[in-house]
Amino acid sequence: MTWARLNWPFDHGRLERYHAMSSGQAYLHWEHSVSKQDETISGLKYNDDGLIPAVVIDSETKEPLMMAWMNAASLKTTIETGRTHFWSRSRQKYWMKGESSGHVQQVKAICVDCDLDTLVIEVVQQGAACHEGYRSCFFRQLGEDGAWQVSAERVFKPEDVYGKGQ
Repeated sequence: MTWARLNWPFDHGRLERYHAMSSGQAYLHWEHSVSKQDETISGLKYNDDGLIPAVVIDSETKEPLMMAWMNAASLKTTIETGRTHFWSRSRQKYWMKGESSGHVQQVKAICVDCDLDTLVIEVVQQGAACHEGYRSCFFRQLGEDGAWQVSAERVFKPEDVYGKGQ
């Protein structure tokens, strides 16, 4: 029996195992060591609604792109697919970043803070992260006059991506 680790995009605890069949041919069998992954995910500190904040940053520049909420299932799906998935509190449903716009996020790393109650997810952002058309959702900066001022250029027009209802 030969074992080899699957490295992309993370080591999920999946192992490749080749078995020699009686015919002499080999086949691939996937095993999930979900117990450690599930233990790690369930060991996080979620709020009373079962959610944990996830700050998404650019993996190269470390620019903050967005903040969204995850539950255990959306975090697990994120880990398994390498694409960010979240829980929408307003729509009460799961969603994958980019499912409407095509502006997906390829996960490079997932970090947790010292209290185990906030995630930072490093990604390669395709297109813009913000549904208002900006690369980052953090496109407003507090001005000297005390008002929020737009501090970034719009990457796309929301109505061109989401339709006139946006």
